[in-house]
Amino acid sequence: MISDLLKGSGLNVTVASDGVEAMEYIQGRCPDLVVLDIVMPRMNGYELCRRLKADPKTQNVPVVMCSSKGEEFDRYWGMKQGADAYIAKPFQPTELIGTVKQLLRG
Repeated sequence: MISDLLKGSGLNVTVASDGVEAMEYIQGRCPDLVVLDIVMPRMNGYELCRRLKADPKTQNVPVVMCSSKGEEFDRYWGMKQGADAYIAKPFQPTELIGTVKQLLRG
């Protein structure tokens, strides 16, 4: 759903099936922005975000965490890992698109 929403607003989207695949893709191509879920196989979103922000090659890539973990602590912990934005599911499509476009404008 998130992929379709972003594609529908004119963005190029690549999808990874888990955190390890995402990390490998990101390191090889350095995208303009990353949207992460927290709950992913092989490497969760917190760990992936931490690794991206610790790597000089990817530390400036904006990261949006988008998760069903909507408690205040989850939001706090996501931002503590270096996320640039945190959106709790369910969300309004305009919230995600607006956040992504704002971060892309820098």
